[in-house]
Amino acid sequence: MSGPTQRLIVDVDTGIDDSLALLYLLASPEAEILGIASTAGNVPVEQVAANNVNWLGLCHAPDIEVALGARVPLECPLRTTEDTHGPQGIGYAVLPDSGRSLSQRDATTMWVELVRAHPGELTGLVTGPLTNLALAIRAEPELPRLLHRLVVMGGAYNHPGNTTPTTEWNVSVDPEAAKEVFDAFSGLPEGRRPVLCGLDITETIEMTPDHVRRLAEAAGSVPAEVISPEDAPHIRSRTSNPVIRHLSDAIRFYMDFHRSHNQGFIAHMHDPFAAAVALNPDLARTRPATVDVELHGTLTRGTTVADWVGHWNRDPNVDIAVSTDPAMFFDDLIDRVGRYAKSVG
Repeated sequence: MSGPTQRLIVDVDTGIDDSLALLYLLASPEAEILGIASTAGNVPVEQVAANNVNWLGLCHAPDIEVALGARVPLECPLRTTEDTHGPQGIGYAVLPDSGRSLSQRDATTMWVELVRAHPGELTGLVTGPLTNLALAIRAEPELPRLLHRLVVMGGAYNHPGNTTPTTEWNVSVDPEAAKEVFDAFSGLPEGRRPVLCGLDITETIEMTPDHVRRLAEAAGSVPAEVISPEDAPHIRSRTSNPVIRHLSDAIRFYMDFHRSHNQGFIAHMHDPFAAAVALNPDLARTRPATVDVELHGTLTRGTTVADWVGHWNRDPNVDIAVSTDPAMFFDDLIDRVGRYAKSVG
């Protein structure tokens, strides 16, 4: 069920799971997206921005501002991950060109001007590297106190990494940015600290072919959408709803990637879960912790280190999501995105 309207700034490196996160928010009547910041990560920033405007176009969404953000991390070279997300960041999908224009202001300026214009009102959601937000905090040090709330998909706390043995992708791409952001939120009271959705919880959010079938069914799309590990790379969805068709082609690539890494024919939907937590904090149980980021370790650069019990004698600066109900999350996602795809298809 939808609640009161929530205004959001969404910062993404779109990305297959970022794409579904964006669709989840578009499908949520309580979500009012004031701006979408694009940052380099899964693919270069120009491609990220193109994916954002093209998803908006495909969904006949309102003219939401999409800003071009950081092209490179704060201090290290950019790494992208087309092997995980496909050459354009959206798997096997090829989105039609929306013809929409990008914002005249860059992502950092958009962050700063929006929080100044709406003090205490906005929820920030970051599902990519934290570069844009770090630059915005440099420009406006009061930004953590001007935001109503921040939700971040990032880090691994009591869990193996997915980029190196100890690091999660978004933090690993720009560790300096993550550290600056986490440090900047120190001193905020309970309820105002960032909520971090790390691999510990997001790798329990396993999308399966049956979820895709149910999503297509909820959208009234025909024929039944059946994706399989036996599908050759050239196979494309023929289901009737264009949103579901493109989404299915994106997700199947992601499932192929997970299967190639011995994780099964599934897809970890990290970013849609973080989007859901941004709208409904009660979806996840959290624990306070003090988080810092290792910047210099030969084997551990980019590792998020969580002090759960006060070894550092520093107050908690984050709340880490530690448990949820994945089945309930997927029921909600399928209902929202399915009905939305049906309405715009």
